[in-house]
Amino acid sequence: MAVYTEVSDEELAEFISPYNVGELLSYKGIAEGVENSNFLVHTTGGNFILTLYEKRVNRDDLPFFLNLMQHLSQKGLNCPTPLDRGNGEMLGELAGRPAAMVTFLEGMWVRRPRIEHCAELGRGMAEMHVAGSDFDMVRPNALSVDGWQPLLDATRDRAHEVMAGLAEELTLELDDLTAKWPANLPTGVIHADLFPDNVFFLGQKLSGLIDFYFACTDAFAYDVAICLNAWCFEPDGAFNVTKARAMLDGYRRIRPFTSAEFDCLPLLCRGAALRFLLTRLYDWLSVPEGALVVPKDPMEYLRKLRFHRDVTSAETYGLDL
Repeated sequence: MAVYTEVSDEELAEFISPYNVGELLSYKGIAEGVENSNFLVHTTGGNFILTLYEKRVNRDDLPFFLNLMQHLSQKGLNCPTPLDRGNGEMLGELAGRPAAMVTFLEGMWVRRPRIEHCAELGRGMAEMHVAGSDFDMVRPNALSVDGWQPLLDATRDRAHEVMAGLAEELTLELDDLTAKWPANLPTGVIHADLFPDNVFFLGQKLSGLIDFYFACTDAFAYDVAICLNAWCFEPDGAFNVTKARAMLDGYRRIRPFTSAEFDCLPLLCRGAALRFLLTRLYDWLSVPEGALVVPKDPMEYLRKLRFHRDVTSAETYGLDL
């Protein structure tokens, strides 16, 4: 379970006192996620989500995340809204960690996404990209191509514990992606982590997007590539082009793709696969002792990376211009 920092009843009651949420009734840790400690907090005023930001999150980035959620919510996107602590601030401190409370979003994530879910995701992602177009803060993507070399360096000596020859294969892949990585694609605020557990549904209808703590300024099509990796492969590893086509069609009904985005999509999908392979590999090899969290399998993304390496056109993903 993704709770790295425990919180006592007394600490939490004191922390929430400045908020206009009533008295603490109960709270419990939330299993999903691997970056921060999350709790469902129940008060006399309703349900809320409390997040303690752990060491891998840069405190200087938190105003970007919190202000972005506030901006998107004001633009009509269904997403958690940060709460004011009564002094105009959205960020506080709890158990030695920066912490914030956000509104509770109704819905649940789907373990086995269907075609209808993929279409809804595409539409919702495009609406988020459009809603963030006038957001005036900028945060470079620390986990884009320039950030992958340090992750590879940190795991190189032990990568063989996961698979023999893995470090060598990833080195060749990173060298090739670095040489070919596109510039000047349409850019703006992206979520950068729209995995199924960050997308809520009521039935087959999208009810909202959560967990914006990887959000950044990057190519819109890179966000799409992340979602193709996360949503369009079946448990047996097969790529489901019908789901991909539904997602891409849902997206472009709101925001059309440019010809440059079309041409670059296979390369972006390779990059997105490598990014999550490397972070999963790092976590697999360095989970903090005693943390109640199960690291995700990095090999899943090696298989996806190898699939994208053989793709020569975005038509393989069901996209046509």
